[in-house]
Amino acid sequence: MRATRAIIRLDNLRHNIKTIRQHVGRNVSLCMAVKADAYGHGAGRIAAEALNAGVAALGVATVDEGVLLRQAGITAPVFLFSLPSQSEIQALVETGLIPFCADETLISEISGQAQKQKKTIEIHIKVDTGMGRVGCPPENVPALAMLVSSLPGVSLGGICTHFPASDGSDPEYTVGQIEQLRTVIETVRKLGIAPGTVHAANSGAIIDKPDSYFDMVRAGIILYGYYPSHDQERKLAVKPVMEFKTQIGFMKKVEKNTSISYGRTYITREKTWIATLPVGYADGYNRLLSNRAQVCIGGRRYPVAGRVCMDQVMVDLGPETDLTVGDDVVLFGTGSGEPTAEEVADLVGTIPYEVTCLITKRVPRIYVD
Repeated sequence: MRATRAIIRLDNLRHNIKTIRQHVGRNVSLCMAVKADAYGHGAGRIAAEALNAGVAALGVATVDEGVLLRQAGITAPVFLFSLPSQSEIQALVETGLIPFCADETLISEISGQAQKQKKTIEIHIKVDTGMGRVGCPPENVPALAMLVSSLPGVSLGGICTHFPASDGSDPEYTVGQIEQLRTVIETVRKLGIAPGTVHAANSGAIIDKPDSYFDMVRAGIILYGYYPSHDQERKLAVKPVMEFKTQIGFMKKVEKNTSISYGRTYITREKTWIATLPVGYADGYNRLLSNRAQVCIGGRRYPVAGRVCMDQVMVDLGPETDLTVGDDVVLFGTGSGEPTAEEVADLVGTIPYEVTCLITKRVPRIYVD
């Protein structure tokens, strides 16, 4: 086993699921986003644990991600958040994924392929109420609902939208989106068509916009233990699920004015111990953390010294130390004194989603309770 590994805390995952389910109420079902390999946590294992903990459905971004879940034995509903290419529709139908559709062409193509396979595929109509990405205009939803209801091989399973600013400090934009969706649903019902499962809320909306819950919420980053932005009150006690760890691989004491790593961007100010860690940007430890980040060893923080290399990084342990080769190093963890993925994200100007997603495949995932 590599010294560098990602520890996945399944107990924290279950805690987060329980916290969100209690927050939204028993009449609202929970879909968990497991796209991007469950935000870097490992989709197969995370999906299985989540379903056992009360999650009702899963969400992926690509057909291939859905296929992998089916191959892992997952039989629960799997939503396809992004659009499939024409060449992927056969696999979509074969695996029974639930696509979000926004135009007549895709709906008709899925219907045709479903008839060939003698299956019925549940379709959710995606309406653009302000995201500006994928989705039909609100006024097009009634016609699409009638189309789905009239075609063989497909059924209307739901209507949904997505929020771009639910985690911001100004709630009015999201409130307007919620009202647009309500109007669409009322119009569809007046046509005598059951809209199915209505859903809109992402992590930001789950936290403080109960009017957005409808029948189901789609939780992502909050189930992995992080808030989507700094703008929201930390009212839900979620816990980070991933810990990124390594070990001291090499140590040496160097003289004052010794340069460390590429570019000689770090010069020691005194005689000091330098530890080399077997982790680098090829593992997902961002090069922008050079000379900026801290790691935690034995409950104490130490600065990254010099540029992060592809496979190694150095830290300055100070002039005296009792640390030794093999000691555990926390690159980011659960926040009990050590850096978190949120802190790392702030240092490089990004978000926790990206930090966990970019932990690469060569880093083994270790699942613990």
